[in-house]
Amino acid sequence: MTQEITAAQRLVETLVVNGITHVFCVPGESYLSVLDALYGARDKIKVVTCRHEAGAANMAVAYGKLTGKPGICMVTRGPGATHGSIGIHTAQQDSVPLIYFIGQVALSDKGREAFQEVDYGQAFGPLCKLALEVEDPARMVEVCTRAFAVAQQGRKGAVVIALPEDMLAEPAGARKPAPVKVAHSGLEPGFLDGLAARLEAAERPVLILGGTGWSDDSLAALSKWIEKLGVPVALSFRRKDLIDNTHPCYMGDLGLGPNPKLIQRVKSADLVVAIGARLGENPSQAYTLLAPEESAARLVHIHPDPEELNRVWPASLAAACETAAAALSLSKLAIRRSWANTPWATEGRADLEAFLAPVAVTGSVNLSEVFKHLEKTLPEAIVGNGAGNYAAWLHRFYRHRKFGTQLAPTSGAMGFGFPAAIAAKIMYPARTVVAVAGDGCFMMTSNELATAVQYDANLIIIVVDNGSYGTIRMHQEREYPERVSATNLKNPDFAAFARSFGAWATTIDRTEAFPAALEEAGKAGKPALIHIKTSVADIAPGRTIKA
Repeated sequence: MTQEITAAQRLVETLVVNGITHVFCVPGESYLSVLDALYGARDKIKVVTCRHEAGAANMAVAYGKLTGKPGICMVTRGPGATHGSIGIHTAQQDSVPLIYFIGQVALSDKGREAFQEVDYGQAFGPLCKLALEVEDPARMVEVCTRAFAVAQQGRKGAVVIALPEDMLAEPAGARKPAPVKVAHSGLEPGFLDGLAARLEAAERPVLILGGTGWSDDSLAALSKWIEKLGVPVALSFRRKDLIDNTHPCYMGDLGLGPNPKLIQRVKSADLVVAIGARLGENPSQAYTLLAPEESAARLVHIHPDPEELNRVWPASLAAACETAAAALSLSKLAIRRSWANTPWATEGRADLEAFLAPVAVTGSVNLSEVFKHLEKTLPEAIVGNGAGNYAAWLHRFYRHRKFGTQLAPTSGAMGFGFPAAIAAKIMYPARTVVAVAGDGCFMMTSNELATAVQYDANLIIIVVDNGSYGTIRMHQEREYPERVSATNLKNPDFAAFARSFGAWATTIDRTEAFPAALEEAGKAGKPALIHIKTSVADIAPGRTIKA
């Protein structure tokens, strides 16, 4: 007698036909049937076992960022699901496709507050695009296929699927999964004509690129078009890899601690064309970059999700279109004028070059010099980071050269960069991958060192240690000077900590020691950690606590 295919097997079949190569998880008894089905597909999907659900979720988000396909995270019910919820929030704020599978209590026990029972629609519904529970095994393929479509279409984001454990082992019926064909949208001729007219009439235009859904081809074509026109371009918060930062038209990024001259330049533009960027709080500098009453005259906005258009900023022209498709359409748009070699373009670039010059510090480690050297030595590395003032040094002084090299959460999630970088190294073992973390940031997911060692993810980890939650300390000193409360940290010996997992590690406390440490780390043949002891006095680039 032929054994019937279970719902768990259909779930894994859906992953396979949609080209998923990695699943990130912490195992749980509530979805043992899925783990068994993954064993049957082990030649097609690599299962990465993590040490905490937050680490697994962050790794899945990194997969989504790097591939454009949904990252797959699997966790058990209750505590496991809530531990990993940070990944749902990050995927949603970062517009990254993610499918978050949660083992659930048996259908027969639902509604009794059974062991670890949670209503995931209520718990996670506000955090994601869609939250569902599969109660009929015959609908497993339907629900999973819908999840792939929702996660990837429009503004990309997270989908949560709860899986009652008894349902997973039941026969799933005859329906087999087929790959999801993502719906595509483009720019209408009338919109392109209107944009061309606006550009040709503009004296001081600026392009702002952001969001997700880009491709190598679309960015290469758009980059050539930008250079031909000589139109200045800025990048949205933590989207620095959308254009080569040495591009002659690149003026900088609109993140935290941006170049004040860039902000003034964008404010003085008579035309702002935003492609893919939502123009949220950080890139809009707390909603001050534009004024709503004037954005209707100055702003042209292209975004995959029509609900994001005219949400905060009224636009003179608006179009719902995928970023890659929009870029390819714009690259073919004939414009009869150029801003190349005009003061509007050249002064913006000169302002950036001046802003990238190393700054003076009071301590023995100058992070501006450290990250300048990192860029010079590893210009095409995939670089992951989380949140903290250390990231301001990285984002300012490290120039990205290629698309797909920045793994940084626009959600501002601490603890993201290290597991994200581990995922990148597991996915692309031949690539150079660097994780940069502050001491507070690193300790939030430092247990994933075990994952890096287990899977031979031989990345380089840079831990910037100033003994403080630096961002909060900076704001604290500004608002409540010399009243330090809850921001000091007593840290372990990070090098010894890393070595205890089987990693290579060293500690440095002066700028001059970094090049040799980086060289050794690259030759270690195992995960390698560089512990950099810095002064909390140098709280941000060009800023001290005393000042």
